Amino acid sequence: MKFFRYILFSLLITGISYGDDRPNIVFIFADDWGWGDLGCHGHPYLKTPHIDRLAKEGTDFHRFSVASGVCSPSRAALMTGHFPARYSIDGHFAWVPSNQKRNMPDWLNPQAPLLTRFLQEAGYATAHYGKWHLANDMIPDSPLPSAYGIDEYGAFNCAGPQMFVHDDVKMAIPFIERSHELGKPFFINLWMHEPHTPFHVDPKLLNKFSDLDEPDAIYAATLYHADLRIGELLNALDRIGLADNTLVIFSSDNGPARSVPAAPLALTYDSATGLGYGIGAAKGITGGRRKYKGSLMEGGIGVPFIARWPGKIPAGKVDKSNFLSAVDLLPTFCELGGLTLPVDYRPDGVSQVSALMGKEKGTREKPLFWRMSHGYAMVHKQWKLVSDRKFSTFELFDLVADPLESKDLSKLNNEVTQNLIGMIKDWTKSLPENPSGPVFSSLRAEPAK
Repeated sequence: MKFFRYILFSLLITGISYGDDRPNIVFIFADDWGWGDLGCHGHPYLKTPHIDRLAKEGTDFHRFSVASGVCSPSRAALMTGHFPARYSIDGHFAWVPSNQKRNMPDWLNPQAPLLTRFLQEAGYATAHYGKWHLANDMIPDSPLPSAYGIDEYGAFNCAGPQMFVHDDVKMAIPFIERSHELGKPFFINLWMHEPHTPFHVDPKLLNKFSDLDEPDAIYAATLYHADLRIGELLNALDRIGLADNTLVIFSSDNGPARSVPAAPLALTYDSATGLGYGIGAAKGITGGRRKYKGSLMEGGIGVPFIARWPGKIPAGKVDKSNFLSAVDLLPTFCELGGLTLPVDYRPDGVSQVSALMGKEKGTREKPLFWRMSHGYAMVHKQWKLVSDRKFSTFELFDLVADPLESKDLSKLNNEVTQNLIGMIKDWTKSLPENPSGPVFSSLRAEPAK
C-alpha cells in the first residue's frame, strides 16, 4: 500500500496524470516598456526584431491593461489574479519606513493564492528569473521567491543575493533543458529589467545607434539588448524542439517613464542592479495613449501584450476587440494547465483562453478596478472612469469608440458616470483597511501612540 501511494504521488508530482500535452508557458514581463516602444508598433528608431517575430508568429493584442501604473501592485495582480488593493498594495515596495507610512505591507503575503503555487502543485516546474519587487532588496527578512511556489529562481529586488541584471535568459535556458529532460511542463516568469532606470547599456550595442542623440541612443541600445536576449530564448526553444508546445507572451508591468525636456543625463545607482544612466535617458512612448508610468490613464496601464503558441494562437493577427487584463492571466494559465481552481478562490479576472485562440468575446462584462494613492479607475463594458480619491474630479471615456481617451464624456453621460462612481465606492467597501497576515518586517517601528 505504501508503495502504491508513492507511485501515485510521483505521478501527480511529475504531471503525468495530466498527460503530456499541457503547454509550457514563458511570461516575459518587461519593466516600464511603453506600448509604442516596439518596431511592430511603428517606433521610428527602436529595433526589436525578436519581439516583432513574436507578433508575426502570434497575435498582437492592442487592448491589454495591467492592474497599476507602477511596478509592485502590477506584479502582485499577476501572481494572485486579484486587484492589488485587496492586499493593501497601492504602490511600489520600498524600504520599511516608507511602506509603513503608506499603510502598505512589506511584501506580498506568501500565503496568498498564487499562480506559481497552483501550477507547481499541478506538476509544473516553476521558475522566476529577473526582477522580483514583490518585496525589496532593502528588506533582508522578506521571504525569498522560493516561498511563493517557485522551484528555481535568480532575482533582484528581493532579499538575498542579487542576480546580475542581464542573466535572465542565460539562467532560464538551462532550466528549460532540465525540465524537458524530466518530462515536466514548465512555467517561467521572465521579468526583465529593461527599460527601467538605471539603464545598464552595453557600449558595443550603443555604437549601433550612434546616429541618435545620446539619451535616445542609450534608450534604444537598452531595449535592443533585451530584445536580443528574447531572441536567444526563442532560438533555444527551436533548438530543443519545444517551440510548438510553448506559449510565449511579451508584456510590460506599466507604461514608460519619460524624462522632462532637457533633463540632465547623469549616472545613478540602484542598490539591486548597480550603476547606470538615470531618468535623463528615459525616452519611452505610448503610441498615442495619454500620460505615462504612474498614471491610471491608458499611457500608464495600457501596455504591449503579444502571445505566440504555434498552431493554437493565430499568427500575424492584430486583435483590437478583446479587452484583456493582468488579473485574467492566472485563470487563463491555470485553464491551459488543466487545473481546476480551488472552490474558495475567487479571481477578479476571467479566463481568456478563447480570446487567445482567436475568438472574439465582445464587450467585457466583468468590471475592473484600480486604486492608487492619487485616484481610482474602473472599466465596465465600454466605459472607463478615472477619478481622484475624493471623486471631486473625474473623466469618462468610451474605450471602444475612443481607445486613446481623447474625449471626456462625463458631462454628457452623467447617469453612467454616477453609476460607475457608485460601483467604485461599493468596491472599496470590500477592501481591507490595513494590511494583515505575515507581511511585516521585523524592522518595523512601533506605531506612534
